[in-house]
Amino acid sequence: MISLKRKFNIACLQTSPKPDFQSALEEAIVLAEESIEAGADFIALPEYCGGLKTEGSAFAPPFATEENHPVLKGLRDFAKKRKKYLLIGSIAVTGPAGKILNRSYIVDEFGDILSRYDKIHLFDIKFSEKESYCESATVSGGQVAVICQTPLGCFGQTICYDLRFPHLYRKLSQAGAQILVVPAAFTKKTGEAHWHVLNRARAIENGAFVVAPCAVGKVEGGGESYGHSLIINPWGEILADAGSDSGLINANIDLEEVNSARMRIPSLRHDKSFQF
Repeated sequence: MISLKRKFNIACLQTSPKPDFQSALEEAIVLAEESIEAGADFIALPEYCGGLKTEGSAFAPPFATEENHPVLKGLRDFAKKRKKYLLIGSIAVTGPAGKILNRSYIVDEFGDILSRYDKIHLFDIKFSEKESYCESATVSGGQVAVICQTPLGCFGQTICYDLRFPHLYRKLSQAGAQILVVPAAFTKKTGEAHWHVLNRARAIENGAFVVAPCAVGKVEGGGESYGHSLIINPWGEILADAGSDSGLINANIDLEEVNSARMRIPSLRHDKSFQF
């Protein structure tokens, strides 16, 4: 039985999309050190924090096998050295059939991997004749939902485009998730329209904290990430918003707020099965 800390400080690092492993790792470590100075117990990084490029409509991040991934190794070493928990939002890992996996990790204070989550819903979108994205052209989608039990709470893992599929968050919450993480490289176009409202909705619907570190800035090869990393409480209130520049935010998490919200509006227990 894991003994919960109940209260802790969480930070989101708002990194920019980097074209290579080394620059991605260097920016992450600098911001992670700053977050520790700000009091963070748990540090969350965005989607493709190990590097991101595009080639036309396809995602073309730098990738490596899990065993030899320099960003994964560097961040695990950092967690062990600084005795902190990390959400490695996602990195590109060698996958099946010549494709890659968009994989997220939670790492403990000893640098050990507690959980792995492969992004289920891939971003295949056509905004116009000139702007489209086809993540599935190079990425193999996951099929398994993941929750991760830690002494800091129970985390439900998702990535970016998953945010538009509320049933995933409901299932994670019904399975025990208290904190829903949404590492992202949300596009600026969709972010301006939907990012805040979707993250707040997932928190409200499930009476859960939502922690959503999002990359910010131009992507080599085309596209732009929105930023505005968010920490939202179970009542849907935004505790911190990182705005439109690289940097970090942090906020205090009190797991009693999850219990309180779910007692006030017990929608997780009121779910009904139905037929058409």
